[in-house]
Amino acid sequence: MKTALVTGGSRGIGLAVVRDLARTHHVIVHGRDEEALRAITADLPSATVWAADLSGPALTVPPLDGLDVLVHAAGVIGGRAVADTERDDWRRVFEVNVFAVAEVTRQLLPALRAAQGTVVSINSGSGFTAGPDGSTYAASKFALRALTDALREEERPHGVRVSSVHPGRVDTDMQHELVTAEGGTYDTSLYLEPQSVADAVRLVVDLPHGATAEVVSVRPTRRA
Repeated sequence: MKTALVTGGSRGIGLAVVRDLARTHHVIVHGRDEEALRAITADLPSATVWAADLSGPALTVPPLDGLDVLVHAAGVIGGRAVADTERDDWRRVFEVNVFAVAEVTRQLLPALRAAQGTVVSINSGSGFTAGPDGSTYAASKFALRALTDALREEERPHGVRVSSVHPGRVDTDMQHELVTAEGGTYDTSLYLEPQSVADAVRLVVDLPHGATAEVVSVRPTRRA
C-alpha cells in the first residue's frame, strides 16, 4: 500500500484530505493533539499518528524509507494592518505557513525521491493577491508559492512532482474565526466545502506520473 503524510490533518481541509487519501493509502496524520488524532485514525483503514508542534525548535519527522504523497495542510492565520502587526505575529505565521513546510519537506525528501512521490502545498487565493489587513497571511502564502515553485524545479530531476492547490474561502473553523474577526455574517453557501479541496488534491495525486498539475485554483461557484 502506498503511504501519504498529511500535516494539519485533524480538522478542516487537512481532515478531508486524510479521509479521502485513506481510501487508497496508509495515512500518517499530523496534528498537535494526540488524543484527537487517535480518535480520527481509529476510523481509518490504515493510519498512524504523528503528534508534533510544527513551530517547535526541534521538529523531527517520522523516519520513512519511502513516501508517495506529502500534503502540507497545516496553516495559521494572523496579523492585521501592517501598522498594527508586531514582529512576533509575523514570525508566528511564517513559522507554520512557510518555515515548517520547508523543514518537513527537507527531512522527507529522501523518502519522496525513493518513491518518486508527490508534494502538495495547500496554499490560498491569498497566495495570488493581497488586500488591506491581510498582509501577514498573504505574505506567508506568497512565500509558500515561491517555495513550492522553486522546489518543483529542483526536484524534477529526481522524479518528485510538486503541486500548489489554491482554494478560495473554505467552510472551516479557521474561516469562522476570520469572518468573526472581520465582523461579517457567515453564509456557508459562499464557501467551498473541505471535500472540494480534497477532490482537487486527489486530482493532483491520481494524475499519471508523467504529468504534474503544477497550480490548481479552486473557487466557490457563488460570490458574495
